[in-house]
Amino acid sequence: MTRWLVTGAGGMLGTDMVAVLTSRGEPVTAMTRAGLDVTDAAAVTDAIARARPDVVVNCAAWTAVDDAEASEERALAVNAGGAANLAASCAAAGTRLVQVSTDYVFAGEAGRPYAENDAPAPRTAYGRTKLAGERAVLDGLPGSGFVVRTAWLYGAHGPSFVGTMIKLEGRRPTVDVVDDQHGQPTWTVHVARQIVALVHSTAAPGIYHATSGGQTTWFGLAREIFSLLGADPARVRPIPSSALSRPAPRPAYSVLGHDAWAGPGVRPIGEWRTALRRAFPELVAAQRAAEPAG
Repeated sequence: MTRWLVTGAGGMLGTDMVAVLTSRGEPVTAMTRAGLDVTDAAAVTDAIARARPDVVVNCAAWTAVDDAEASEERALAVNAGGAANLAASCAAAGTRLVQVSTDYVFAGEAGRPYAENDAPAPRTAYGRTKLAGERAVLDGLPGSGFVVRTAWLYGAHGPSFVGTMIKLEGRRPTVDVVDDQHGQPTWTVHVARQIVALVHSTAAPGIYHATSGGQTTWFGLAREIFSLLGADPARVRPIPSSALSRPAPRPAYSVLGHDAWAGPGVRPIGEWRTALRRAFPELVAAQRAAEPAG
C-alpha cells in the first residue's frame, strides 16, 4: 500500500487530492498550510520523517498571480524554496515527489498545444517562481521527481472562475468576460485522479500535463456555465483582455499537450465540457452553501 503526504491540503486541489486518496483506501497524511510551512526546511524534514510517505504531492503554492508581481521574493520562497526543501528531504528519505505546476511557465503565445518538452518562457513573476520550483524538483530528484502542470482549475473547495460565474448569474443581468485567452478548464478531482494514476503507473520521472481535452476561452466557458444553469448564454458578453487592467499579463494561449501520458499508458483527462457537466451539481451546491443567508 502506497503511503502519501499531501502539502497544501486545505486548498482546492489539495482537498480533492486527499479525498480521492481516502476514497481509494490509501493512507494519506494531509498537511495544511497551518500544519506545515514548506518554506521551513526543518519542519519539512520532520514532517516527512514522521509520516514516512512513499510519495509526497506538493499542492502548497503562492497562487496570487497579480500579488506576485509586487512580492516576487515572497512568492519565490514558497513556490521555489518550498519545492527545494521538499526535494531535499525526499531525496534523503528515498521518497518520490510530485510537484504541481502551471501553464504560466510558458509565454502563452503558441499556435499549437504546448508539449511537455517545449522551452519555458514565463512572462510573470508567478510563472518564474513556479518554473524555479519545477527545476528544483527535477534537479534535486532526477530519478524520482515528477512535475504535473495544470491550468484553469475549478473545484468545490476553493474560489474559481466557475464558482464566480455561478454567483454572478444570479446577481447581474449581464456579465462581461474576456474572449481572447484560450485554455482548458480542468476539474481538480480529475487532476487528483491523474496524479494517482501517474504514481501507480510505470511512468518515468519528468514532466506531465494534467488538463482537460479540447479548448475554449473564458467567454466560451462562461456561456457554457450559464447554459448549464438554464440561463440565457447571450447574457455573457465578450470583451478583450485589454479592457481589464491587471499587474500580471495573462497568457493568450494556455493549451497544453498530453503526449507524455502515452509512455506509461495512462489516458489523459477527457474533454472539458464533459467534465464540467459531471462536476456541475457539486459546484453549484458548494457555491450556494457559501452564499450568505438572506
